[in-house]
Amino acid sequence: MAHIVVIAPDSFKGTIGAASAADALAAGWRRERPGDHARLLPMADGGEGTVDAFATAVPGARRMPVTVTGPEGAAVEASWVLLPPTADAPEGIGVVELANTSGIELLGTPPRLRPFDAHTRGFGEAIAAALAHGVSRLVLGIGSSSSTDGGTGMLTALGARFADAAGAPIADGARGLHAVASADLSGLAPLPPGGVTVLSDVTNPLLGARGAAAVFGPQKGAGPDDVPVLDAGLARLAGLIDADTDAAGAGAAGGTGFGLLAWGAVLVPGSAAVAELVGLDAAVTAASVVVTGEGSYDGQSAAGKVPAHVGAIAASAGVPVALVAGRIATDADTSGFAATTSLTELAGSGAAAMADAARWLVEAGAQLARELDRD
Repeated sequence: MAHIVVIAPDSFKGTIGAASAADALAAGWRRERPGDHARLLPMADGGEGTVDAFATAVPGARRMPVTVTGPEGAAVEASWVLLPPTADAPEGIGVVELANTSGIELLGTPPRLRPFDAHTRGFGEAIAAALAHGVSRLVLGIGSSSSTDGGTGMLTALGARFADAAGAPIADGARGLHAVASADLSGLAPLPPGGVTVLSDVTNPLLGARGAAAVFGPQKGAGPDDVPVLDAGLARLAGLIDADTDAAGAGAAGGTGFGLLAWGAVLVPGSAAVAELVGLDAAVTAASVVVTGEGSYDGQSAAGKVPAHVGAIAASAGVPVALVAGRIATDADTSGFAATTSLTELAGSGAAAMADAARWLVEAGAQLARELDRD
């Protein structure tokens, strides 16, 4: 009997995006069960691969190329996705991600970390392009950022003006925050009719011990002496803008969450919003089995990450769900999954799994097809 299998993984960060991971899992599954129908619904939480996930999962989605100013100032060829019109969004929904416009992946491998100079101007330019197209609503992914500029680069590209005491525009990046003396948001582009939804599973505030600089600055190259300087710059900006520094997610993406709140956007948990937009519930209800996954499944994965959310939807529908992960930590609770497989175990080591993630995802898909054969 042919089955319908929904394949809905997150990206395997640092190795393979969600769309490519779904393709590989499907290839392995079809190798064992060529008569089954695989429905690919790659997921995302707002980070790298968000645009790719929507382009793959939503029928009629169109990739829209755009050239923007990258986080180091050089031109970057990026894209946003136009989702088809709906009753609530008659001109379509624009999906824009920070990762492919201003993200840390654009700084090379290993990344050329520039904690004071990297900026979000390109992200704002891509948002402006979607607005110029006339979308009814925007969905923004803000994971995988490279900067700690409080979203000033993005807001500048959307029409805001940040100046120093002499009235001159401030420098790009966090460096400019230490001179900012005025913030004029009156020229900001208006929100689209359906508003702006921001995908972020980060709940950190803008400032302090749990803020953007303290928690995420070191990941972007900030040393112990840099963190308080970055935090002070963000505090200086916050004193000029009417937005809640303590709001959940204000500290996301180096304070870009704060900048988006100032524009009037709404921050929401990423995986749940993506699931709704791609129609995951309906797809799972019609499925015989579901496969999900992520790079590292550990004790914190149950807190809003993609596999936990997909698993909860499958459990509600009474559909068995399988987990694929690059590694499955010893503290991870996998009791809700009908089957699990680790790429590290299949490949023999974590290094081998990361070196050729697509190959081992194909093998994982084949293994799960054998284990979950319900005939």
